[in-house]
Amino acid sequence: MRIINNIALVFLALLIWQCNQPASSEPASNAKALSTAQAAPLPLANGFAQYWYQGKAELNTFQVTQERYGELRDAEQVSVFVTEDFSKSKQVKLDDAAAAGADRAPILKLNTIRRFHTGIYDYSIMASVFNPIDGGMAIKSTSTVQDWCGHVFSQLNVQSAGYEAKTFSYFETEGDQKITLGKALLEEELMLRIRMNPSTVPTGAIKVIPDLAYIRMRHKPLKVEDATISIGVEPKSSVLTLQYTSIPRQLVVRFESDFPHKILGWEEQVEGKLMSRGVLKASILSPYWMQHGLADDHMRDSLKLTF
Repeated sequence: MRIINNIALVFLALLIWQCNQPASSEPASNAKALSTAQAAPLPLANGFAQYWYQGKAELNTFQVTQERYGELRDAEQVSVFVTEDFSKSKQVKLDDAAAAGADRAPILKLNTIRRFHTGIYDYSIMASVFNPIDGGMAIKSTSTVQDWCGHVFSQLNVQSAGYEAKTFSYFETEGDQKITLGKALLEEELMLRIRMNPSTVPTGAIKVIPDLAYIRMRHKPLKVEDATISIGVEPKSSVLTLQYTSIPRQLVVRFESDFPHKILGWEEQVEGKLMSRGVLKASILSPYWMQHGLADDHMRDSLKLTF
């Protein structure tokens, strides 16, 4: 009887040990690659959950001045901020978040769509950035630039050592490429970090991967650049300045000092000349993915859309 009791105790101890081991739905080969997206928790701004988990997205429209081919043009940008559940292993939006277990990563996503005309033809630039709300590097970023000549596409995926970049282009000198980049902040994620909590934006000297649309439209090599970031706080608005030291580029973002820290506008310069400037026109909260009928067309008026 004593032997049986001892065996039962050993079995119970093994069962408890097994239950206490961390669960994982990713292959062992992916565990290290995902570690960069599982950094120390990010201190979110007060009211974050109440604002961002209403089942709605925040839609913003900006009046934009855009430089292209040496001339300034009228443009318009829509910026969509929304929370989603993301797959850490596949780095795509989850179809069934409840079944994902440890593979689920709550994220704040930013989609931007900018449109403008160049003479007879037009341009459309879209970018999507996915930041985990519990801290760490942006999980993924994609960008496409379209015009009547063709389009180019770029994608960054976080890995253990930094980012894996894939770029596709109809230009012979650029072609299709796969590039490994070191750990760095993405320029495109700065607005997401502002929205989560401006105080968590890293300041001082920092490594940055420039905006993918800038890289494509200026036909620059995609690589990590040296830069500095500073934030100036004013009574009603604050200003983030990203100044590159290895390339002639600067980005200035103005945002609300108080939560929810809406983006009020931006200005980007290249070689001391204006590349784009945006000023907020309208902002609403809306479950826009459900408002796709002809009867919903009138809602575009509330966003002051012109394109």
